[in-house]
Amino acid sequence: MLRERSAFSLPGLLTFPLLLVAIALFVRQFSRAATSGAAGSALFGIVGAAIAFFLLFGHFRVEPNQGKVLLLFGAYRGTVRQAGLRWANPLLSKRSLSLRVRNFETERLKVNDHDGNPIEIATVVVWQVVDTAEAAFQVDNYENFVEVQSEAALRNLATRYAYDSHAGEEVMSLRGNTGEVAAHLREEIQERLEQAGVRVIEARISHLAYAPEIAQAMLQRQQASAIIAARQRIVDGAVGMVEMALDKLSEKNVVRLDEERKAAMVSNLLVVLCSDRAASPVVNAGSLYTG
Repeated sequence: MLRERSAFSLPGLLTFPLLLVAIALFVRQFSRAATSGAAGSALFGIVGAAIAFFLLFGHFRVEPNQGKVLLLFGAYRGTVRQAGLRWANPLLSKRSLSLRVRNFETERLKVNDHDGNPIEIATVVVWQVVDTAEAAFQVDNYENFVEVQSEAALRNLATRYAYDSHAGEEVMSLRGNTGEVAAHLREEIQERLEQAGVRVIEARISHLAYAPEIAQAMLQRQQASAIIAARQRIVDGAVGMVEMALDKLSEKNVVRLDEERKAAMVSNLLVVLCSDRAASPVVNAGSLYTG
């Protein structure tokens, strides 16, 4: 497996003026040799000028956060990351790879969650090339590879979790555990992209919804669950208030009630406290007991 290594290169701001001076000197030598009739010296001057001119084509530019992959007749010779004007062997072919942080959003995928419910899901992936050799030679097209593998990882993740957890269940869900799900998604994408020389910085779900064909039914189920949860809290609070009222009446000896009257009082208080409408008071002008 190829790993990135540093390639030999020289600062272009140093080599470029030196080669220009060399060309000027060789041309001058050729001119003097041609005037004096020295054929050997003239040949040396013209050949030297040609070589120096050829070496000028070894200059190339490296932008910040960019890598230049150098190849010699198809063989990998290293990567240059130093920004600026650089010089290397003119016979080397040079391929640019961006080292900048990039991101993309997958399309909205329609998959079945862990419970078999069809959902729509999409994610935003932030990534960066960290090994130019692997990105250039281990996969055919590393940008397309990142997109395809991210979608595959997202599909696999969606099938492992339910869209939402039901009441009383302590299980991870796509909707209820966004942080943990995002961490698992990033790990799975990173595992798939390891061979491409790519580091996944962040992966988060950007869109999550039930599929249109079941969205209305699932909304009704969520509303029903919310109503049940609210009623449970109301009942728990009402029972506590009734218990407190009976204890206070007994403690301060305000009135003594037998079991039957206590039951009637509890029933009336629960109706008042748990009703979703305002209670209508009824004044009892007679005795609590009849007969």
